[in-house]
Amino acid sequence: GTLAERLRAGGAGIPAFYTRTGVGTIVAEGKPTQVFDGVWGDREYVLERSIRADLSLVKAWKADHQGNLIFRKTARNFNPVVAMCGKVTVAEVEEIVPNGTLDPDGVHTPGIFVQRIVLNTNPEKRIENRTTRTA
Repeated sequence: GTLAERLRAGGAGIPAFYTRTGVGTIVAEGKPTQVFDGVWGDREYVLERSIRADLSLVKAWKADHQGNLIFRKTARNFNPVVAMCGKVTVAEVEEIVPNGTLDPDGVHTPGIFVQRIVLNTNPEKRIENRTTRTA
């Protein structure tokens, strides 16, 4: 959660944010903390800095020529926020479609965050295969 939020914050231009995650653990060592009052009383929060990458590499299923991206399955977990936090984002895609083909409600990352598109001409899916041997 914190990693995803650090990426999202970087993409949104937020330099840092406070979170309860990690308070009192090794994760919070050396980081500034602040006590805020809230619904459950005073609580301590740790300051987490956002992540802004020089280069972001993402893999998408479809893109149009404007850079709008659609991801499939678990690629939707981190790829949209990784694309957002990069100063330059390169998207490797399986298919490039003409502009206006993608349903605007189905776009997971707008083209404003994507600077380069690379078409993967060999979309071989390398997955682990369970192998067994006799004793």
